[in-house]
Amino acid sequence: MAATEAQMRATAKWQKEKTGEVRFRVPKGERAVIQAHANHQGESTTAFIKRAIKETMERDNAEKHE
Repeated sequence: MAATEAQMRATAKWQKEKTGEVRFRVPKGERAVIQAHANHQGESTTAFIKRAIKETMERDNAEKHE
């Protein structure tokens, strides 16, 4: 079922108010590798990237406090 105009406007408004966007570039071919890994883990590419960032930040912060 397709989203209505009102649903699309509401979604766009919510995203603008509640989220931020981080964009980055990877070398040609690396995007497919990242997507394949995420799929193998049973998660979206976005979820995988967010998890990777969170885990790295936690590890970096833990190393600083050792």
